[in-house]
Amino acid sequence: MISGLWAALSGLPATAVAAAIPPACRRAIDAVSASVEGDEAIIETPAWPAAGATHFVPSFSALTGAPFSVRLELSARVGGAWSPWVAGVGLGPASFAPLADAPPLRVDVDVFRAAAPVEAVRLRARVRAPSPAAVAGAPWLLALSAADGMAAPPVAPARTPAARLAVHTLSQMESDAAIARRICSPTCVAMVLDFWERPVAPAALAAEMFHAGTDLYGVWPAAVMAAGRRGVAGYLLRFPDWASAAWCLAQGLPVIASVRYAAGELRGAAIPQTSGHLIVLTGIENDHVLVNDPAAPTSTSVARRYHLADIIHVWLARTGVGYVLFPPQR
Repeated sequence: MISGLWAALSGLPATAVAAAIPPACRRAIDAVSASVEGDEAIIETPAWPAAGATHFVPSFSALTGAPFSVRLELSARVGGAWSPWVAGVGLGPASFAPLADAPPLRVDVDVFRAAAPVEAVRLRARVRAPSPAAVAGAPWLLALSAADGMAAPPVAPARTPAARLAVHTLSQMESDAAIARRICSPTCVAMVLDFWERPVAPAALAAEMFHAGTDLYGVWPAAVMAAGRRGVAGYLLRFPDWASAAWCLAQGLPVIASVRYAAGELRGAAIPQTSGHLIVLTGIENDHVLVNDPAAPTSTSVARRYHLADIIHVWLARTGVGYVLFPPQR
């Protein structure tokens, strides 16, 4: 499959960002300026040559505690013509004027899809804030994962070196029973933030990441946005293969993986089946993946060993999307 990550940034060392992206997926990293008018800041990337891509997952990470809302917008070039801008859901309290789907693009919450392979894309972050200049002037990272929409081939990977990251275990099931079964994403983010010495309670992250319009705690860009408020940058990536995930682990980068599986597809799973769940990949041990699964009943049972073949099937052969969160200076 084709999969790449393009990035635009300001106030962050390009070398540090590049060092957190798997080499096989690393594409352009551009320095870009924001324009500010009224209560809005607009950050627009140059045209990125994501030829052949049909599946797009954007993210925006601003390393600031200043309050803001953001909406991510995409335009694609097909047949030499640029499409109108299409928008994902707004994140934060501000409201945004709606933008309808426009051929060839359509959006489902936080994932953009093209009806036909594109020639190039442009990404835009529309930031609204009491002080948009403060957000635009903070370090930020605007990223786009672009892939061809094909599932990663379910092939046995070459043996990868062992790795083990000391990621603190947290169980979502030990949170408020009213939301416990719904907050796998905030709980995974809390575990990774604790790994980077920015501890925060899962319940606090859940309140911050909750998207009322969709009634979801798991809107993917909201996780990256929440980490940014704590000085941790991040991006979303459609991982093309196990080697790219293993590279992250070898570099000391946990990966929060979005999985989906039926009963029996993930042996030893904390929950028997799920239409969507997040887990933290923390290491590799022979033909097993070390995982913190927040759906375990207690924090003492969160750390698990899942078969690598199962992880490839329920993650890479399905959504393949992962969050990678990292402090710029690590």
